[in-house]
Amino acid sequence: MSSVKVGLLGLGTVGAGTVNLLERNNDEIARRAGRGIEIIAASTRHPERPRGCSTEGFRVTRDPFEIVDDPETEIIIELIGGYEPARELVLRAIDNGKHVVTANKALIAKHGNEIFEHARSKGVAVAFEAAVAGGIPIIKSIREGLTGNRIEWLAGIINGTANYILSEMFYAGREFGEVLAEAQRLGYAEADPTFDVEGVDAAHKLTILASIAFGIPLQYGNVHVEGIGHVTREDVAYAEQLGYRIKHLGIARQSEDGIELRVHPTLLPERQLLANVDGVMNAVMVMGDAVGPTLYYGAGAGAAPTASAVVADLVDVVRALNVDPEHRVPHLAFQSTALSDAPAMPMASVETAYYLRLEVADQPGVLADITRILGNSGISIEAILQKEPAPGADHVPVILLTHRVFERQMDEAQAQMEALDAVQGRVTRIRSEQLQ
Repeated sequence: MSSVKVGLLGLGTVGAGTVNLLERNNDEIARRAGRGIEIIAASTRHPERPRGCSTEGFRVTRDPFEIVDDPETEIIIELIGGYEPARELVLRAIDNGKHVVTANKALIAKHGNEIFEHARSKGVAVAFEAAVAGGIPIIKSIREGLTGNRIEWLAGIINGTANYILSEMFYAGREFGEVLAEAQRLGYAEADPTFDVEGVDAAHKLTILASIAFGIPLQYGNVHVEGIGHVTREDVAYAEQLGYRIKHLGIARQSEDGIELRVHPTLLPERQLLANVDGVMNAVMVMGDAVGPTLYYGAGAGAAPTASAVVADLVDVVRALNVDPEHRVPHLAFQSTALSDAPAMPMASVETAYYLRLEVADQPGVLADITRILGNSGISIEAILQKEPAPGADHVPVILLTHRVFERQMDEAQAQMEALDAVQGRVTRIRSEQLQ
C-alpha cells in the first residue's frame, strides 16, 4: 500500500522535531499506522536558515497555501501558530478535503467550533492532541480513556513558563522579574512573555480541556484569567509557612449551576501531587465519578515531546482514513448534536478558599476591625500569621487563610478592608484549593 502524503506548515522547533521523529521511528510508526507516512512538502518563512532537521526528500517553500492546495497531500500538519493565517489555511485545507493535525491551542480555543463544524460538513478529521500539555496524551485520555466517566472537575499546571517561575521563587527565594528574565535567557519564555505569565496560554488550553471533559462548545471568552505577575516571593514564603505551595492552575468544574472556567495562581496543600510538579513540567489531574482522581504528568513543551503528540495524531488520522466520518471519535468527545448548553458560571458565584495578605498600620485594634469585616461578610478564618514590623517600619504584614466562601462575599469584604485607614494599598488575594 502506498504511503500517505503529508504537507507540513511550519519548520520551527516543533516542525523540525516532527520531521526528525518521523525519520527516526519510520518503521515503527508504519507498523502502527498500517501504512508509511511521508512528508512531501514543508513551508517556512525563512527557507535559507539552518534548522534542526534535514530537508532532504521533500520540497521546501515559502508559500503555505501552495502546500494546502497541492492535490497530492492528504494530511496537513499546521504548526504555524497564532490565529491568522493559520485559521485561513486550516479552513482551506478542509475545503480541499484534507485532514488536519494541529498543535495550535490558540486557534482551536478561539475558532475550534467553526473549524470542527466545517470539518464535519466535509467529512474530514481535525486532530489536536499537541495543542495541550505537549507530549502528555491528555486529550486522548479524557476523550477516549475516561469515556465511561462523568468528569466532575479537572485542574492542571498547563504552562511550563509560569510553573518554572513559581518553582524558582519557591526554591531560591527570588523575585518574579528576576526569574522571568532568566527564563527568557534559557528559552523557557518568549521575548514577549505576556501569553505565558498573564495566563492567556493556559486559558487557551483549559478551554479545550473543559470542552472535551464536559461536552460543551469551546468558549474561550468565558474563561476567567489571572496571571502570576502580582505574586511576590513573600507570598511564596508565607504560603510555605502555612503548609501550601503556590501554583498557576487552570481549573474547570461542573455543577448543577454551570461550568467553572478559571485560570489563576492557587494555593495547594504541600502534600498535593500537583503542588510538587516543578520546573517546566506540566500535569493535569482529572476527577471521574467511576475512576476517581487520575494524574497525567510530563513535558508540556519542546521539540520532541510535542512532536510525539503530533505524530500520534498523524497515526490516528491515517488509521481512520477509510472509516465512515460518522464513526470517527467526535472532535470534542461528545456527538456534535449532543453538546451541552450548560452556562459558564460568573466568578461571583464560584466558591473557594482564600489567602489574603494585608499591609496594616502597627497599632491596636486593626486586626479586630479586619476580622469583624470578614465575620460580617460570613467569612470564617482558618489561620492567621502576623509578622513583626521591619526596623523603622510603621506597617506590618498580616496573612489570613479563609474557609471556602463565594467570591462575591470576598469581593465585598475586600472592598471594606481596603477602605480602612489602617490598611495600606490593595489586599493581595490568591485563591486556595484542596482538590478533593
